Amino acid sequence: MKAPSDSSTTRLAEEIPAPTSIGFPPSSNQWLPSSVQPRSDGPWWWRLGGVLLTVRPHQWVKNVFVLAPVVFAKEIFYPPLLLRAAAAFFGFCLLAGSVYAMNDITDIASDRQHPVKRFRPIAAGRVPLTWAKSLALGLVILALLGAFALGPKFGLIATGYYGLNLAYSLRLKHVAYVDVGCIAAFFVMRVIGGGFATNIEMSGYLLVCTALLALFLGFGKRRHEIAAAKSGKQRAVLEAYDRRGLEFSLAVTALATTVSYLAYTLDARTRAFFRTDWLWPSTLFVILGMWRFLYLVRARPKTESPTQEMLRDGPFVFIVLGWVGLVMWIVYQLHPGM
Repeated sequence: MKAPSDSSTTRLAEEIPAPTSIGFPPSSNQWLPSSVQPRSDGPWWWRLGGVLLTVRPHQWVKNVFVLAPVVFAKEIFYPPLLLRAAAAFFGFCLLAGSVYAMNDITDIASDRQHPVKRFRPIAAGRVPLTWAKSLALGLVILALLGAFALGPKFGLIATGYYGLNLAYSLRLKHVAYVDVGCIAAFFVMRVIGGGFATNIEMSGYLLVCTALLALFLGFGKRRHEIAAAKSGKQRAVLEAYDRRGLEFSLAVTALATTVSYLAYTLDARTRAFFRTDWLWPSTLFVILGMWRFLYLVRARPKTESPTQEMLRDGPFVFIVLGWVGLVMWIVYQLHPGM
């Protein structure tokens, strides 16, 4: 029997459907051809799984910024405040889930043209539009009721957070640089929300460092997107950006973040509050973390998002854990609160 040639073997391999054709998401490191279509029908439990994917629980890690006021006030081991901070964290998670569902509803047409985003449950048809709209509405109602139960100030910041997200989804995300400013505002509002929920006074340094770091991450994401193949066809706002401008913005925000954080660690009030002069070495982890993020932006252009990729990147996770461990050790072990 004659053995198949290399060309016939290649044709045979091309005829075998890839795992994505039966509903699995594509690899984060490659884009499948447009002929491979996502699965759009299945049993009810399969659709419920799509609902879970729609609210993106893996992205809720951003809401840990809500805990920042408790951590830097040396109150993380005080149960009443920790419980209120945890409630605020889950409130922002519910709001985030509603926002993600709303964004996927408004972006359904463009997502279906994207090589990766077309596999999202709403774009693929795995989650019906009626389900998606009910999900977005139900989550925001539940989140805001819980937010006002924590206190009027937290309820107002949660409402403002959701309102800005609405404006971002409908208009502001289409305006270059304003869109990144909104992303930074979201992070700052999380920190403020954490302070309001626990009645902890927030440091100006904390808010400034949060805003600058968020701007850095936002510019990095845009830099990654314009480097991706055919990115301009998926997001019109990217046409208003240029690579040189984003490189400059990244350099400025990286430097400003580093200087602001170092100034915070060396500030007399910071050293007096934590009763230590040795918080400044943690700046090294901040620098390493930003360097690694820039590497992911430039070296992995075919991933869906560098902010999502960094959560799967071993060196980046190690750097973050190193920073957390060092800060917690200095703040709580070397000089614990009275």
